[in-house]
Amino acid sequence: MQVRLVSKTNIDQSYLEHLINLYASDEEQSDFIKNVQDLEGLIAYVARVSSTKQDNPSYAGLIKYCMQHGHWSILETGNACFEIETSRIISAQMLRHRSFSFQEFSQRYAAVDESGIEIFAARRQDTKNRQNSIDDLPDNIKKEWEERQLKNWKSSFEHYTWALDNGIAKEIARAVLPLQTSTKIYMNGTIRSWVHYVNLRADVATQKEHRDIAEAIKQQMIKNFPIVAEAASWK
Repeated sequence: MQVRLVSKTNIDQSYLEHLINLYASDEEQSDFIKNVQDLEGLIAYVARVSSTKQDNPSYAGLIKYCMQHGHWSILETGNACFEIETSRIISAQMLRHRSFSFQEFSQRYAAVDESGIEIFAARRQDTKNRQNSIDDLPDNIKKEWEERQLKNWKSSFEHYTWALDNGIAKEIARAVLPLQTSTKIYMNGTIRSWVHYVNLRADVATQKEHRDIAEAIKQQMIKNFPIVAEAASWK
């Protein structure tokens, strides 16, 4: 599993110049430019669209107030895109988040590498909560489960390479690959969508492997959007 921030919204230079002409005197330009070029500052500018006090450098309280009172539209004015390396099991769950745009590695056009497998640790099914699994199985079971996954992968990959070697199209050959085959997905959405995604998928009700991705995205969000993260009560 790997998560990387690919891009985030930045204000267009010509629009920044337009805003400077509207709101900032020569003495104020430095702070104003710094604030509005930052994505969180841009969100604050949009939140203040009906106010003439756009030169106020403090906006943490404003963003927090809007989020706490359900004024989510301000978080839809900025986007972030993440590159996520995971398995086909987890990418299928991610694609259920319909407010995002996705681009995924295609097994129709590119062959899968022999090392492209994600090993899943053995966990016991929780008998009371179907959304939960418990890490308390004995070591010998965990070891054998890992060996069985590798054995299954070796067999599947042999069938896959045989198909490719005999002229069978990639879109057909991929049928024998297991769901734990590695994939790469680009996931783009508004800051509002990311806040919702993290709050939902970092919860214990989410499968651990997916939860690990949500936690990694959460840490990237805290690093890159600290004011939004604080307003969301993330630590």
